[in-house]
Amino acid sequence: MFLVVLDPAHGLVAAPRSSDDLSPGTEETLTAQGFAWNSEIEAFTRPTDNSPAAVELTADTLRELGHYVLSSYAFLPTA
Repeated sequence: MFLVVLDPAHGLVAAPRSSDDLSPGTEETLTAQGFAWNSEIEAFTRPTDNSPAAVELTADTLRELGHYVLSSYAFLPTA
């Protein structure tokens, strides 16, 4: 399972639930789309234009690879 969200600090984030979700094909696909692994937050990140379309494209790609995906493109308010 993956969570795909926009994050003000990290851009577009594709976070696997566990390392079991990180198949070589999934990692290759995300890397080809410009994502890089961020070990600090244990997720793939990439700069983005903050558009809902970017979230949906990534979520759809992960679904096509057989993953369950939760996605949101609304920034959470900060304190």
